[in-house]
Amino acid sequence: MAHDSAATRARLLDAAYEEFVAVGLAGARVERIAKAATANKQAIYAYFGSKDALFDAVLDTRLQVLADVVPFRPDDLPGYIGALFDQLCLDPGLMRLTQWKALERTDASDAEREAHAAKATALADTLGIGLEPAVDVMMVVLAVAQAWLFTSPAVRNPMGANEGARRRRHRESVIAVVRAVVESASR
Repeated sequence: MAHDSAATRARLLDAAYEEFVAVGLAGARVERIAKAATANKQAIYAYFGSKDALFDAVLDTRLQVLADVVPFRPDDLPGYIGALFDQLCLDPGLMRLTQWKALERTDASDAEREAHAAKATALADTLGIGLEPAVDVMMVVLAVAQAWLFTSPAVRNPMGANEGARRRRHRESVIAVVRAVVESASR
């Protein structure tokens, strides 16, 4: 039977995603990743070089998928944040993965810096504001979009309301806050 290296690599990335989401980089074990991917440990080192490089590849892959699914729209920041909120609700593991990254690796990579700088520049140009205020706007709106996922169910829904209805109301609130932030920054 022919060996499909692309399929093996994809299985390793998927298995590693699940492992890193569950236990972070420090807690992840290449043995568990290899077993879940029906591969061997050597395949991880052959394709990625190290567990750290595998983590980077998983993070880069998942963030690229997110960027492809929810393209940045500086001319419609409320719409962008609504779409981002929806996607993060569909894949809460991505937020957990990025939190592990923030906890275990405090420095931003060059790719992260470039991606955020490009977004801030586009937002500054669109809103007609300086780059520093645009960075502040980006930080606020991204925090607002992600807040839902960082709070416990008891905080998100203290009255035990219908979860779907509560999520829709929260989404509307997120969009309203972002709209207000954009209007304020544009003045």
